[in-house]
Amino acid sequence: MKLFEYQAKDAFRQCGIPVPAGVLAGSIDEVSTALDEFTMPCVVKSQVLHGGRGKAGLVRVVDNADAAREYARSLFEERGVRRVLLEGAVEFENELYLAITVDAAAAKATILACAEGGVDIEELAATAPEKIVTQMVDLDRGLSGFHMRNIAFGLGLTGDRIKAFNKVLSALYQAFRKFDAELIEINPLFMTKEGTFIAGDGKLSIDDNSIARQPGYEITRDHFDHEIEYEAALAGIPYLQFDGDISLMCAGAGLTTTVFDLINYAGGSVANYLEFGGPNYTRAVDAMELCLKNEQAKVILIVTFGTVARADVIAKGLADAVAKFKPSIPIVTCIRGTNEEEAFQILRDLGLTPLSETEEAVQQAVDIAAGRIS
Repeated sequence: MKLFEYQAKDAFRQCGIPVPAGVLAGSIDEVSTALDEFTMPCVVKSQVLHGGRGKAGLVRVVDNADAAREYARSLFEERGVRRVLLEGAVEFENELYLAITVDAAAAKATILACAEGGVDIEELAATAPEKIVTQMVDLDRGLSGFHMRNIAFGLGLTGDRIKAFNKVLSALYQAFRKFDAELIEINPLFMTKEGTFIAGDGKLSIDDNSIARQPGYEITRDHFDHEIEYEAALAGIPYLQFDGDISLMCAGAGLTTTVFDLINYAGGSVANYLEFGGPNYTRAVDAMELCLKNEQAKVILIVTFGTVARADVIAKGLADAVAKFKPSIPIVTCIRGTNEEEAFQILRDLGLTPLSETEEAVQQAVDIAAGRIS
């Protein structure tokens, strides 16, 4: 689960990482009230879960209150932003990059740091990877002094700045463990002329499997671009919205991804990705309801294959969904696996033609969406 910047900054504060003074606002009136707490210039920052906000025009330094209100208005009314974070501008000498993530293969934490932080860090990592300082940390033993010294020296820090940096790094590692993070990042990490460090921005992604241990970070509508994605998340069904016309409903993440690719190879486009495998394979009714809410879909393509996820159970769920919702768009099925003969009969009783080849089902769905067949 990705957190918004203001949530990441709150986690930073809890662990002793310095951050700029900030106020969260969800309307122009709240922005106007918040501006009374700032001396100019200040920074108006869209609270969205997208990278590259600066380059996308979603973050701006403003010199006066009128400019701040006008920019916030454009974000709310023209860009669809729901909340903005107002922060005091920080005078800095340099921008660093600092992050901790998980190396799943090595079962260790990986600390990444760079003396050249800011908006172009991804490009720098691709063109000059030698500038990225990397340090592996055993999760059982934790962060040690030699880890911090290696990173500080790699960044070219000296004197009291090493101590100040190590204090931030130690606090960031504490936050990484406390919040069960998959990724925690400060970019930029401002270094001031006085030798102090301030987190200019913050990212924090919590492992979905540990959300129950992190009260206060519940999924909200603000985490999703589309209403259906939010409803699916509350239902515990993986769902992604796209701009195509084939609603994809599959059991198994690997199979869903494969069918997604097959649709594109066949010249089609996906309206949504929905995966109802594993513990959700008995929830065809819920899955179908989500797909039918996607009004841009011209056809629903259902592809499943399973042993534990029995074909007849999935087909029965599909029959219940059809009876309940009476869908007006075509349905193409390729349901294979345990008890598939029973499944085929259920599909025939629905008036559907059960297909056995995934490629054939994909092509039929693409043709229906293109209007070549009905």
